[in-house]
Amino acid sequence: MAVPHPSPTHRIEDPARRAAHDRVGLPSAPLPGLERDWSRVVLARDAEGRTRRWHVLDNGPALEAEGVEPVGTVLAVHGNPTWSYLWRRVLAQAPPGWRVVAVDQLGMGWSERPGTPRTLGQRVADLGGLTDALGLTGPVVTLAHDWGGPVSLGWALAHREQLAAVVLTNTAVHQPVEHAAPAVIRLARAPMLLAQACRTTPAFVRATTALSRPALARDVRDAFAAPYASAARRDAVADFVRDIPFEPDHPSRRTLDDIAAGTATLDVPALLVWGTRDPVFSQRYLEDLLRRLPHADVQVYPTASHLVLEDSPGGVGVVWDWVRRRAGGDGARASHDVGAEGTAPGGSAAVVPVRVDLSRPDEVAIVELGEGERRVTFGKLDERVDAVAQGLAARGVQPGDRVAVLVPPGVDLTTVVYAVWRLGAVVVVADAGLGLRRLASALSGAGPAHVVGIGRALALAAATRVPGSRIRTDGGGLDALADEGRGGTDPLPDRLDDEADGAILFTSGATGPPKGVVYTRRGLGAQVALLWETFGFGPGERFVAAFAPFALYGPALGLSSAVPDMDVTAPHTLTATGLAEAVAAVDATMVFAAPAALRNVVATAGSLTADQRGVLGGVRLVLSAGAPVPPDLLREVQEVLPGAQTQTPYGMTEALPVATHDPTATATDELTAQDGVCVGRPVPGVEVGVAALGTDGIPTEELGTGTGVVGEIVVRGPHVKDRYDRRWAAQEHSDRPTGWHRTGDVGHLDEDGRLWVEGRLAHVLTTADGPVTPYPVEDRVREVPGLVDVAVVGVGPTGAQLVVLVLVPGHRGGALARVTGAAAGAGALAGPDLAARARAAAGVPVAAVLVRDWLPVDVRHASKVDRGALADWAEGILHGRRTTDRLRDVLAGRGRARAPRRRSR
Repeated sequence: MAVPHPSPTHRIEDPARRAAHDRVGLPSAPLPGLERDWSRVVLARDAEGRTRRWHVLDNGPALEAEGVEPVGTVLAVHGNPTWSYLWRRVLAQAPPGWRVVAVDQLGMGWSERPGTPRTLGQRVADLGGLTDALGLTGPVVTLAHDWGGPVSLGWALAHREQLAAVVLTNTAVHQPVEHAAPAVIRLARAPMLLAQACRTTPAFVRATTALSRPALARDVRDAFAAPYASAARRDAVADFVRDIPFEPDHPSRRTLDDIAAGTATLDVPALLVWGTRDPVFSQRYLEDLLRRLPHADVQVYPTASHLVLEDSPGGVGVVWDWVRRRAGGDGARASHDVGAEGTAPGGSAAVVPVRVDLSRPDEVAIVELGEGERRVTFGKLDERVDAVAQGLAARGVQPGDRVAVLVPPGVDLTTVVYAVWRLGAVVVVADAGLGLRRLASALSGAGPAHVVGIGRALALAAATRVPGSRIRTDGGGLDALADEGRGGTDPLPDRLDDEADGAILFTSGATGPPKGVVYTRRGLGAQVALLWETFGFGPGERFVAAFAPFALYGPALGLSSAVPDMDVTAPHTLTATGLAEAVAAVDATMVFAAPAALRNVVATAGSLTADQRGVLGGVRLVLSAGAPVPPDLLREVQEVLPGAQTQTPYGMTEALPVATHDPTATATDELTAQDGVCVGRPVPGVEVGVAALGTDGIPTEELGTGTGVVGEIVVRGPHVKDRYDRRWAAQEHSDRPTGWHRTGDVGHLDEDGRLWVEGRLAHVLTTADGPVTPYPVEDRVREVPGLVDVAVVGVGPTGAQLVVLVLVPGHRGGALARVTGAAAGAGALAGPDLAARARAAAGVPVAAVLVRDWLPVDVRHASKVDRGALADWAEGILHGRRTTDRLRDVLAGRGRARAPRRRSR
């Protein structure tokens, strides 16, 4: 049924009310963040040829007064019920030479109230009349939000010769028929509520700004509502809602369909900036736009809602960076190279296909321990993978689809992942250790087309609005899927593109929101090959997969593997007995385990029987990654596994391994001769450079390999990530020079080519005397007797930070020395004697020495100190506050350390 448009707005007889209704131009009262000099009134013809008065925010006159010819214009179009105030930061941050014209659509903001409703087609034509009056000739970058999106895209399609690029923020051009319209819009559009919610009262106007998280300041909310102070001035707010064409015979339906179809023909650069917590324009609208604009760059903000640039103001800088690079001629970046010119090394390096190795089909591929034991051979695993792949195809999974996999490590997880790869689809994996909120944000941001998982995980996905169809694996679900696949007749894909996406793996989020790391199929294969070559994997080797990132690689390597009885997402749950049982299950020769897992193995070794100790004596290699591994821990591990060599691969989600060595085979004085933690020499095929830190703590653009130069560690190799998923800004920052990855770690190279890590770039203290890296200070202070652990944090403004030491008193291997009068985790100033000894050892000026019972750590590895939370806590202590909001988050479960740890990083 068509939605009727109202008759023309009734006349307003009262002169005062008529003046308020007709007011054009910004009122005299100041509004936060808005420069009055931007405000102007422009006369322009509307769609019917009538002259209308438009209010715009425009820095063009200021540029003209300065004699500056604009290099380009950003044409910013708001939606409903906002106005050009939405773009005030875009104007404030405009780079030199760029013009910004932010319009108030007719009937909206401070523009003329035309007195009759306007359709989408009219609004597109209205905007064209305004740009003609302004004399915009290009290049023009359109920027839009909400229902300003279709209006701006309609203008773009009609002005292709002027169009340089398109930027869209939380909008839509199509309502999928299989999904209901957004609940907020359905409610506002209900015939009995529309007038009351949108016109008679300011409910709809106020609700829009109420969606923001964190909440907007009161004066900002009032500024957004200022043009809509009376019912008469809210006519267009109601009209805009009525004009949303959900029905097939709606007057604006044809126009919207034409704009949606035309959007797919735009070949200019495009950027989609999205707040994933938007209850109006949810994930499905982003996915729809990406299908129409597959070349678009994407910047997702997992914590932002509908007004994405209000919730994440840093997005304005991202928009301008993107505009300058994609539309302003600033896109070229110098290709600094410490090695050979050209693409990343190893372009033709060995690649192990990410499929089940069938060279020994009758050997055991996986043993899963826990509640009962499951075993599967390589041959049976391959058959099951094919059957499940066929079943997934029957359920609609296609090559290129993103498939979120929420299955515990073991036979079923391996089966599902290899089946997804067999189809040419993309595996999306996020660690449950991220916590409920961040896990949901990570998965939603990736936009999976399907979610495969156990029932509990699917319920979580539904509760947190993770998109995609649901396919259950437990309760016989995976068996049913395999049976369904065995009856299938359609062949599986024969040839798969090695350059296509293969997996999206999420970072731990230790220094910010988790980021999706995209690997191509070739990149995954290169990583598997690099592990094979670096650590001497060969026929007859078998391993215990107690480290989640490598738990899936056994079948591709042709190695029998055992998944121990533990929670792989909580490494510290691995016990010595559990490890011995896993080693015995496959007669393992290798163990992959995180430092926290090894620490608990050592702590529980007293429960081992003589037979179990004998089993562990057959292990030849222990690999530990995920965080720097203390040599003293490895020596204790060798007491439990006496025949094992130890290797500590250094790397990160974006590139692993980068370097490796055996700390126990190196003299102690060598390991302590330089600042930081030695992580060894780069593995074959990987290059390492260092971008030196400036006095402000910012790395240079140039890379070098000079001995002892401290800076950001930058790597290149065939297995390095392809890109960050939907994080354009992070990718641009990390991909410098092109083809390299900026790790976010700081360190230096020694004269023997070994790499030493000195901490995270985000944790470097920027003092008045220059940058201070944390690990060297901590290592020196850790030598003070009577300490279990140490962390150094900075308090104060960037460039003038003060060094604060946080100590955990006690005896290594023994109980903690309690802090007098303090509850667990609380803190206080250190006593004079301890403070003096710590200051003397630090080697840098120290402003304060604090003591705590424990250091907060990240959840994923339980090994990395949450320095941001610790710095907040330290600042609170020094200012008389006992517990900060961030530390309360930690106490609530984000990463509390419950026992003393040694050399936590």
